[in-house]
Amino acid sequence: MIGLRKEKTLLDLRGVTRVFRTGLYLGAAFRAVDDVSFCVREKTCEIIAGESGSGKSTLAKMVLGILKPSAGEVLYKGRNIFRLRGGERKEFKREVQPVFQDPFETFNPFRKVTDYLEATALNFGMAKSRREAIRLIDDRLQRIGMDPHDVHGKFPHEFSGGQLQRLSIARALMANPRLLVADEPVSMVDASVRVDILALFVELMAGSNMSVIYITHDLSTAYYLGVQTNAEIIIMYRGECVEKGSVEEVLINPLHPYSEMLLDALPEPNPRRKWTSRARLPSLTLKEFRKIGCKFAERCQHATQICFEKRPPFSYVDNRAVRCWVVEEKVLKGEHHEA
Repeated sequence: MIGLRKEKTLLDLRGVTRVFRTGLYLGAAFRAVDDVSFCVREKTCEIIAGESGSGKSTLAKMVLGILKPSAGEVLYKGRNIFRLRGGERKEFKREVQPVFQDPFETFNPFRKVTDYLEATALNFGMAKSRREAIRLIDDRLQRIGMDPHDVHGKFPHEFSGGQLQRLSIARALMANPRLLVADEPVSMVDASVRVDILALFVELMAGSNMSVIYITHDLSTAYYLGVQTNAEIIIMYRGECVEKGSVEEVLINPLHPYSEMLLDALPEPNPRRKWTSRARLPSLTLKEFRKIGCKFAERCQHATQICFEKRPPFSYVDNRAVRCWVVEEKVLKGEHHEA
């Protein structure tokens, strides 16, 4: 992570890689996540952004302990999460909670929402009785801005998508988490309520010691949340991090050519620059996951021969890290100042 933070490290990913294979025996291997490192500190927000197929959701599954890395470590409070057993494993699952893309998949359609929340409270030991669980449910519903009387006794289909996503956040809050991993949490709700959901994340962070990992392809929501929480952002491309730094620095003045392309998705507060709705990039292919050099080279108008032959290192410049040979050359020439 670039920049200095005083808060203690909560989550630390070190060279995390995940390799998948096509076929059983002779299938090709490709790196869905390729040597990604970052850390999340207490009371902070980390944003992971990139197009579909960039490895964001695979990374989220490794953070949640659902998918084991092929290489590297995922450390929570200094402990490798895949070596936790018994009570330590249960404590990790309680403290690190997911918020998924589709709120309709969070709840059993045949169970009342409050029954699901009650079971979560009891299973994680947050309440010792049903009465305590109901009090905790009412508190969490009020924290997400919903009246308990409007929720009790109702089934998932009786709520809108935005309301159900709020309730999925309430489900996560039942465990009193230290870290929320929100994977595209607003992509399936109406545009009119997206800001409300993001504002809820900001409010929840301000009122607790909770941290958030926000995963998205939408840089407009990344910018909004990042500015509100002073977040850092990781731009991912074909499984690897290509640029990371503060949201305002990366999204207003990007250094990596891929970050520049993604800015078509971000309405910059600059009336002199015209924005389109979203960057249009070719679909993902297995070949591009397995490139030897820079994975972005074939799409980069600045690419030189070395870009096709050797993977670029991180260049540390302007208080951020950029994986690009063009930027590295500018640093060596003194056109950029190292951070």
